[in-house]
Amino acid sequence: MAEIIIKNLRKDFGNFTAVQSSTFKIEDGEFFMLLGPSGCGKTTTLRMIAGLELPTSGEIYIDGEEVGQKPASERDIAFVFQMFALYPHMNVRKNISYPLVSQGFSRAQVRAKVAEVARILGIEDILNRPVGGLSGGDRQRVALGRAIVRNPKAFMMDEPLGALDAEFRERMAEELRALHDRMRATTVYVTHDQLEAMQMGDKIVVMNHGVIEQFGTPQDIYDKPATMFVADFIGSPAMNFLKFRGSVERGATTISLGGVSHGVPEMREPRDGDLVFGVRPEHVRLVDAGEYRGKVRATEYLGTTQIVTLDTSNGPLKARIGAEQPARVGETVGIEFNAATVTLFDSQSGQALRSDLNEGVIGHG
Repeated sequence: MAEIIIKNLRKDFGNFTAVQSSTFKIEDGEFFMLLGPSGCGKTTTLRMIAGLELPTSGEIYIDGEEVGQKPASERDIAFVFQMFALYPHMNVRKNISYPLVSQGFSRAQVRAKVAEVARILGIEDILNRPVGGLSGGDRQRVALGRAIVRNPKAFMMDEPLGALDAEFRERMAEELRALHDRMRATTVYVTHDQLEAMQMGDKIVVMNHGVIEQFGTPQDIYDKPATMFVADFIGSPAMNFLKFRGSVERGATTISLGGVSHGVPEMREPRDGDLVFGVRPEHVRLVDAGEYRGKVRATEYLGTTQIVTLDTSNGPLKARIGAEQPARVGETVGIEFNAATVTLFDSQSGQALRSDLNEGVIGHG
């Protein structure tokens, strides 16, 4: 398989810059996610790695070779599209075997490799069926089979589950991750679905307007967001943002929010002015006492948990608490936060302030 290194990658389309100075490394055998909203530059980045788009500037290394200006045919990469891109006039077997036949493999080699791929994907029983009558899940398996049959250096996947309904998406996400774990194939996967990225990825790049907002493991990106964009994009419900104006000293372990002192991770940089107190809903506790207060606006029952929306002096706040805990609309309750999980942001730039929590987090690339 392949290690992929991206250095200062940029892509311009006329006056529009789709990708700005991206730098990151994909380890050999890693399942790597490019995540972000529509138009953020993730698919353009994938297409440049695959050779379907040539970069305006920057470098792309695959297994140590600089391939930035080489066509796709010289990169030994397989591409899996959202809409499957199967040959409708061929049956399943012929679709999977096409890359091998076109490369001159013998009939015996083709039969053996197709049989192996069909066994891995669990599609032995549909090899002789036309692709037109297959379910979305089976067509995606066939598309995957055609990609993996020739054992390329890396796989590029552009929202491959996007055309499937919710039930198939979840099942195929599990199958894709299991397939990756068996093959240990370097995989670069584009998605706008943060749950898909968190479930499947070893590493995630979060992009916004052509810029890398953060690069790291799913847990680091969730627990230690580098920017307010990442904190808002990852998580459901998203991180709470409570606005306040104040001063943060280097080494501080408390801040004043709504006239009440709250614990925070030890701060590594000072800041004065308009700030944002960020905390995830599961790290908010509702208590009878407590100086910091909020009024319950709504509750949403989710089975074992509930989402409680409160109004505070610093803005709306959501808490994820146990379903058995009473929370009545209209009542005023005390609010406490898990100090170790709090992130402070600069309101203007949206950047997280450095603290013991996020020291070493990789933000803009």
